[in-house]
Amino acid sequence: MVGPVEAALVDGIRENGCVHLALIDPEKFSHSLSEVVSDLEANGTLAIMIGGSTLKSSSQLDKTVKMIRESCTLPTILFPNGPVGVSRFAHAIFFMSLLNSSSTRYVIESQVMGASTVRRFNLEPIPLGYMIVGQSETAVRTVGMAKPVPFSNVDLATDYALAAQFLGMRFVYLEAGSGAEHMVDPRMVSRVSETVDVPVIVGGGIRTPDQAERLARAGASAIVTGTVLEQEGPGRVKQILAALKRA
Repeated sequence: MVGPVEAALVDGIRENGCVHLALIDPEKFSHSLSEVVSDLEANGTLAIMIGGSTLKSSSQLDKTVKMIRESCTLPTILFPNGPVGVSRFAHAIFFMSLLNSSSTRYVIESQVMGASTVRRFNLEPIPLGYMIVGQSETAVRTVGMAKPVPFSNVDLATDYALAAQFLGMRFVYLEAGSGAEHMVDPRMVSRVSETVDVPVIVGGGIRTPDQAERLARAGASAIVTGTVLEQEGPGRVKQILAALKRA
């Protein structure tokens, strides 16, 4: 069953073509969080994702989620690295499988461990197929024991995305990794988005409005920025949002 947060994402994509999702890592974010999320809402960000590859403290996660909810009305979506990344205070959770991990821990075992908690906390689960692409040495690649799909192997990325869709996952996420040297190749985004019938989320290595616009024109349904928000604040994200509107 599709819940209200997922419905809002789909409606936003349908209305705008490509939307912006902000990623807040509780371990890394050092700006005034209340002011930042308020600015994001004013500028047109559709939802706030909360999580990080190396997150270890559930209490820190809870504190961050509560602060975000007190500062804006945007949906909060957990982006977990495992059971520790689940908070009762969020609206929803990307219930995701790292499709190209070499460890069953990230494909299914952590999901089994966290499923009852998601139900007990009454979080809205949003099924998502997650894959690491490109060759950048990033935390998510290391922690997730991923076998990255090279940008040159567009067919493999498309097959992963189709498999995710056929397994019932309602979103596909192409991830270059936080702080990646290169963003996801627009040619890969184009092929995947043309092939699958579910929204395609793209993140990692997106630092400029031009990059965001290229990905939107290639067919991305949503752009995720985290590092640029941590380092440069909502001003640069406002420029990225303007680029998405142009696209």
